[in-house]
Amino acid sequence: MFPLRAACGALIALSALHAAAILPGDARRGEQLFQSQQCVQCHSLNGRGGTAAPDLAKLVDRGFTPTVMAALMWNHAPEMWAAMQKQGIARPSLTPDQASDLFAFFVAAHYFDQPGDAGRGKQAFAARHCADCHGVTSSPLAAAPPVVKWESLGDPVALAQQMWNHGARMRQAFEQKKIAWAQLTSQDLTDILVYLRNLPETRNMQATFQFTPSGAGEQLFRSKGCTGCHTGAMALEGKLRNQSLTDIAVDMWNHEPAMKQPQTLTQQEMHEILNYIWARQRFEGGGDAARGKRVFADKTCGTCHGNAASGAPNLAQGKGSYSDITMVSALWQHGPRMLELMQQKKVAWPRFSNPQQMADLIAYLNQ
Repeated sequence: MFPLRAACGALIALSALHAAAILPGDARRGEQLFQSQQCVQCHSLNGRGGTAAPDLAKLVDRGFTPTVMAALMWNHAPEMWAAMQKQGIARPSLTPDQASDLFAFFVAAHYFDQPGDAGRGKQAFAARHCADCHGVTSSPLAAAPPVVKWESLGDPVALAQQMWNHGARMRQAFEQKKIAWAQLTSQDLTDILVYLRNLPETRNMQATFQFTPSGAGEQLFRSKGCTGCHTGAMALEGKLRNQSLTDIAVDMWNHEPAMKQPQTLTQQEMHEILNYIWARQRFEGGGDAARGKRVFADKTCGTCHGNAASGAPNLAQGKGSYSDITMVSALWQHGPRMLELMQQKKVAWPRFSNPQQMADLIAYLNQ
């Protein structure tokens, strides 16, 4: 257990967060924030920046979930703030919208993907017959776009869309050449992407990703016929929480042989569907409200947030108000002041002994 008696103080900031948990986010705005908020003073961006913390835009990544990242930020916040103060760096204050932009940037930078290997990727690109049709700057098959024109290398949603739309044509091409359908694992595709993104011709490609929570995804999921299969035991609810968009792209590719008449999807449609079936699960965590209630009680959060005289607000903001994104925003908006007050009272800063505690607390707050 983490050494807390008053985690409630660090959560006061959440009273101001009335927005839905999954907010619109844009990776390009997130990259600009990464620069303007001086994160780059400690963290590197494609090798440019500080060396005191990891390069967040490396193409070979850690495989963190959003909940792991949120928990780590909370655990290490006092040390981060002390290091910033020592270097004379102003501490940023992130709104929920800005935090969502940063998380979109982390998705675009593949920070949540599992580690990949370019050497294995080069071998897989050939072994899975990708190179039979697709070249790097020009292709052996005229109808097959070369790698340098693959928008999907820079946008994980475009990757999922292209893996889905391309499947029917690839199945026909495989059948004509009498080649068995090339099933992929997530590691295969991760390795291939690391190889292709590190080519001299592609390594400077702009990475992008957007959250687009407009609410149209559920209707599209029905109208495209997805609910015809994904019901009951095959329902996707709760099954995509720990999957990256690379994992989703692999699932879509491997699903192709079972499809009779798959409908193509535009990028906007893929954005909407992924927001509906994936983003909510991915960024709202997999917490248990009952366990979260015990965390809330064990850490004596109710001492402040259940006592009107304390001045601490009631944290009940409604179902879906809290996520990894809003927790990170609360940390950077109000955490420094909370730390000062806790230090004055000689109360230890809240540290999550495992990410599940963060997920459980979020689930309880959303209840």
